[in-house]
Amino acid sequence: MTSEVRAAVFRPDDERITAAVELLESLGATPVPDPMLAIEPTGATPGAADWTVLTSKTGVELAAASDWSPAGRLACIGPATADAAREVGWTVDLVPEEYSSAGLVDALAGTVEPDATVEVARSDHGSAVLLDGLRDAGIETTETVLYRLVRPAGAGESAERAAAGELEAALFTSSLTVDHFLDAASERGVREAAVEGLGDAVVGCIGEPTAETARDHGIAVSVVPEEATFETLATTVVERAAPTHRGE
Repeated sequence: MTSEVRAAVFRPDDERITAAVELLESLGATPVPDPMLAIEPTGATPGAADWTVLTSKTGVELAAASDWSPAGRLACIGPATADAAREVGWTVDLVPEEYSSAGLVDALAGTVEPDATVEVARSDHGSAVLLDGLRDAGIETTETVLYRLVRPAGAGESAERAAAGELEAALFTSSLTVDHFLDAASERGVREAAVEGLGDAVVGCIGEPTAETARDHGIAVSVVPEEATFETLATTVVERAAPTHRGE
């Protein structure tokens, strides 16, 4: 068995994959970067509402680039999104304790004023939990799709590496990265072997929704960190996959 920790990472092919590679290297792992998400802006901007909800750093950047700024109050799904919003000069009024769609629903349901409106601005693959939850809470909610998430051409090296037993770790950061990994594996004719190969690796998922998607497709999930950040995910997975932990 190899003493190396080869870790597949699927972040978008921008500064996020660069930062992910640097982090994994700093942890002593050998990154296998295989971006599974590419961003296609729609050109839309958030609509007018008493509250605007942004669910990603990408959404902040696209809205800011179009010269939009919140006219009402602003909620962000987690600290990374909130930091990006503050960097462009916006005031962040709410960040939920749980960095998830369900967490946003709970936080907004207890904060939004009666008869106030909420606008959710995000990707085309946003969870239905957020819209359904807000509407079930009696909050008038609309949605604007700021960008689409697609699978980059050529993605799938990690699937072949998994199929060949050449990964000790894999880090999934959304349900869509799981879906795109499996689609790429299918295109290359190695889906079954890739899923089997991941069974010998430490598979980390950034939250329970991502883990549930992986499990639904037969992928054994080893790590779901309590803190839903990439740094925590990477640190926990590499530590678990390290040779000393594996008994080598």
